[in-house]
Amino acid sequence: MKASIPPLFRRPAWVALTKHYRKAKGWHLRQLFAHDPARGERLAVETDGLYLDYSKNRVTDETLRLLVKLAKESGLRDRIDAMFRGDKINVTENRAVLHVALRAPRRAAIFVDGKNVVPAVHAVLDRMADFSRRVRSGKWLGHTGHFVAVSTNAAEVTAFGIDRANMFGFWDWVTQGVIWNIDSFDQWGVELGKVLAQRIVPELESKKLSELSHDSSTNRLIRRYRKMKLKS
Repeated sequence: MKASIPPLFRRPAWVALTKHYRKAKGWHLRQLFAHDPARGERLAVETDGLYLDYSKNRVTDETLRLLVKLAKESGLRDRIDAMFRGDKINVTENRAVLHVALRAPRRAAIFVDGKNVVPAVHAVLDRMADFSRRVRSGKWLGHTGHFVAVSTNAAEVTAFGIDRANMFGFWDWVTQGVIWNIDSFDQWGVELGKVLAQRIVPELESKKLSELSHDSSTNRLIRRYRKMKLKS
């Protein structure tokens, strides 16, 4: 029998992180890069075509060590495994947390109450893909009076006058930004990024491997972009 996990604020790593935060909140990125010029090379990971650079956050090797320690103290690995198994780890609502089912390969199997939910998920995804193709190709025209429904109540959708072919079902464990009125994009951050990116466009487009004088994070991104461009 596994030992019970103490409340979050009583876990040793959490206490240590709280003390660590009091120091970290006053850090500036310029200071971090000045004290650790190679952090842009070290605090970045890449896998399966995805690149994550987290060096431009107020984190150090000590921060990461404490976060990993907290994950272990919290039994995170066991919880991840339980999520992929379809266990009902949402204890407040006694349900499975199946965001992973939306990203599961077609041949995967994720069981909830003894039933593999992956085929049902892909059935809806296939219909959504087909609908998207019809919209992009011009075969489905919105001005004709057709509507699209996101619902599980087929009877009410039909009564409202919406063709069931344009109805997409969803599960109560699937939430979307439009339902909760949450903007999924930080538009200000996007616009700021565009402005800052313009400053390095000449280096991105240059065919000469000139010396780069930015921080190690930006330098690595520029070199990575150049490398990918040469391969294309």
